[in-house]
Amino acid sequence: MLGAAGRHVVCALSGGLDSAVAALLLRRRGYQVTGVFMKNWDIMDEKGMCSADKDCEDAYRVCQILGIPFHQVSYVKEYWNEVFSYLLNEYELGRTPNPDILCNKYIKFNYFLHYALDSLGADAIATGHYARTSQEDDEVFQQKYIQRPQGLFRNRFEARNNIKLLQGVDQIKDQTFFLSQISQEALRRTIFPLGELTKDFVRKIAAEHHFHHVLQRKESMGICFIGERNFEKFILEYLEPRPGNFVSIEDNKVMGTHKDQMCKGRAMVLGKKEENASIVRCWFLYTFGQRARIGGLRDAWFVVDKNVATGDVFVAPSTDHPALYRDLLRTNRVHWITEEPPTELVQNKMMECNFRFQHQMALVPCTLTLNQDGSVWVTTAEPIRALTPGQFAVFYKGDECLGSGRILRLGPSLHTLQQGKTREKSARGTPADDVRVEPDT
Repeated sequence: MLGAAGRHVVCALSGGLDSAVAALLLRRRGYQVTGVFMKNWDIMDEKGMCSADKDCEDAYRVCQILGIPFHQVSYVKEYWNEVFSYLLNEYELGRTPNPDILCNKYIKFNYFLHYALDSLGADAIATGHYARTSQEDDEVFQQKYIQRPQGLFRNRFEARNNIKLLQGVDQIKDQTFFLSQISQEALRRTIFPLGELTKDFVRKIAAEHHFHHVLQRKESMGICFIGERNFEKFILEYLEPRPGNFVSIEDNKVMGTHKDQMCKGRAMVLGKKEENASIVRCWFLYTFGQRARIGGLRDAWFVVDKNVATGDVFVAPSTDHPALYRDLLRTNRVHWITEEPPTELVQNKMMECNFRFQHQMALVPCTLTLNQDGSVWVTTAEPIRALTPGQFAVFYKGDECLGSGRILRLGPSLHTLQQGKTREKSARGTPADDVRVEPDT
């Protein structure tokens, strides 16, 4: 068996704190480590700066401090085709996408993985994610790299010890949510050096090893690889705004329009006068649960639905309005980390577990119902505020992340159900088909 010094690990470096400490820990364990910076976006931000250049420089400095080789690789085309085009398409369909999950799936744990294994001769890859797996590091190096044929089902006679994706010890920083679409093959060849650590301890390690340049960096909260920017102005460079109304969900009254705001905002972006531009809101950027700023109204109204055909945004007069609460959703075909649905779900067609659709929201008890096409219905124990089409429903059993599915459909809101009961009573036997329901989401 090879010693640690004979094991080559390629570590993805973002220029930030977490990936820098991940590379450091691998080096301390005696592995042969190579650092790689991925450039996936090459357009300057609104201030004329390309943040990727600064990130690359910081990643290179980490390699200099550690005395390890440094490589840079570009996936600009791949990121556009696999991630950014998806983001634009989802917005045009009226959904709210989560590109970071697909960035991990297609870029870091696909293109980068194969580059590390095939071009750099790596035995394994590593990232700075706060996550764990069910295998020890030594087991990672015993995995054989096999190109498997693409298909819906694996060979039933193939003996496999599926690797589980487990939550990081630091529950606040746990990033399994963003890893919920990666493949079993990628997980088998990946080490997460920070999985057993807390963020505070990672900062302490960085300080002790003079990584001052990454300690001083503000933690990134922007879209994967695109970074922090004025997203509304940014997205208007790619999607055409469409006028529409703010419509009350209670009585269909038009409360205002977002046409003037959009046109003004568009002109300011194209005219490079962003400093004078007002807040720009296009119908496709409104997401369920957020406050809708309606001109001339003092009271706060909140987005509860959108009409893709007309561009209308449906709003309600309170942040806890019943139109914001639902207990049912349907996903697309679920991606299971272990490649196939859990045995309990296959046998019973139903299974209890937990889920979340936002990174740091508390886990919510739910029941999954398996459909023939591999999608699931998710019924929550209690109505959830602002369930959002386009987001990923990520499923958990204990500390295991089972996988995820994109939310495509929502069940009726409490408001719709209340309306149905009221009209049923008043109509005294009027068929249920006459009951008004909210627009399709």
